[in-house]
Amino acid sequence: MSWERVRGHGGVLSSFRAALERGRFGQAYLFVGPPGVGKHLFARQLAKALLCEKPPALLESCDRCPACAQVEAGTHPDVFTARTPDDKHELPVESIREFCSSLAIKSRMGSRKIGIVEDADDFNSESANAFLKTLEEPPPGCVLILLATSLDRQLSTILSRSQIVRFQPLGADDLRAVLRANGVEDAAQIERLLRLAGGSPGRALALNDEEFWKLRQTLLEGLFSARPSFPSLVKTWEDYYKGAGSESRGHRLRVSLVLGFLTEALKRALRLSQGAAVSGLDVNEEARLRAFAERLGPDRLLDLIDKCVEADYHVERRVQIILIVESVVEQFLP
Repeated sequence: MSWERVRGHGGVLSSFRAALERGRFGQAYLFVGPPGVGKHLFARQLAKALLCEKPPALLESCDRCPACAQVEAGTHPDVFTARTPDDKHELPVESIREFCSSLAIKSRMGSRKIGIVEDADDFNSESANAFLKTLEEPPPGCVLILLATSLDRQLSTILSRSQIVRFQPLGADDLRAVLRANGVEDAAQIERLLRLAGGSPGRALALNDEEFWKLRQTLLEGLFSARPSFPSLVKTWEDYYKGAGSESRGHRLRVSLVLGFLTEALKRALRLSQGAAVSGLDVNEEARLRAFAERLGPDRLLDLIDKCVEADYHVERRVQIILIVESVVEQFLP
């Protein structure tokens, strides 16, 4: 995993190199940006570059030494992570205490240790307080990296003691490069993924899934019809997100992808109702959205858009997923 894989964040990398060159590399960083834009990938490559035994240049990794191999495999003894368990809505204080205790142990392979909090949005007051001493005075050689989606979700104790690093959505060229590097070659499919991904490589790659597009067609035909079938549509959507496996993280991503599609479709229906041209629609989809817009009118369309955006907010905050799905489908009923 080299920096070439970390697309779209060259400015962030340059700032870290400059800080290291000036001897002003920090001990606690808060990475903030939308989900899936590369914060986790950047943090892992940064850890590899800091721990590399034979770095070829400043903040570079050789990708051949034992340290690089172990960071890549997720087995390096001086890299520690904390994340919210799948069955929890917040970072448990017990997990943070264990994380801090691990960081306090002497480095096993060198002079540095890296601590990554993957779900900094999920601190509660108790776990944040347990983390406070480590954040204020990290052990010698320790670098803390906290991954978050929003400054608004951070407690003041975290914000005031971390250097904030902002990660932006990727531009179209970078996102195209990521998709091609991951085997997506069809130009039409790439443009379709760009439209729905919102600059997030993680979302774009998750959308490159035949099951999603099958579900999209089913929901387009069902939810946007004159008489949606509540039980069958809920069941179809539920089967899709449960197909991601047992982890709730995968379930939440799949539900968020569908909400993104629904929001986009509703916005397109609204533009059609106002006489605007909408690109990328086939004849059947355009006819369906026009008819839907005529039945509901602009005010109801705006209300549905708001409901989908609100539902996505609840997905991020780990509200029970089936309740979100049922609530959204219910909004489409006449």
